[in-house]
Amino acid sequence: MAIRDRGMVKWQAAFQLPELAKKQRNFWRGTERISKPIIDENEAEEFDLRIIYSMEYGHAVSLKIWDDGFTSDITGRVHYVDPITNELRIEVEPGKFEKVAFDNVVGVKVVN
Repeated sequence: MAIRDRGMVKWQAAFQLPELAKKQRNFWRGTERISKPIIDENEAEEFDLRIIYSMEYGHAVSLKIWDDGFTSDITGRVHYVDPITNELRIEVEPGKFEKVAFDNVVGVKVVN
């Protein structure tokens, strides 16, 4: 007597629970989180100097942003530094701006 495998049919019952699938996605996403890097005063000053340099000479910058355990990169020109709200306004495309908080910046690189 041959064994008849049902293929994916045997797993269908496990995937009928959307709450379980959502919890599993959130669990695995949580394991990929990283803690926020500690920026000392010297690094913060270096970031400031790079931002000032890029504004003065019109160069683009590549910012590494930490957001809730994950990092992302934003590249564009620094349009405005707002010392009151502690934010940078980055022009990523002509006419399109993004606001970035000073506290979330973990890396600055000047792009020529």
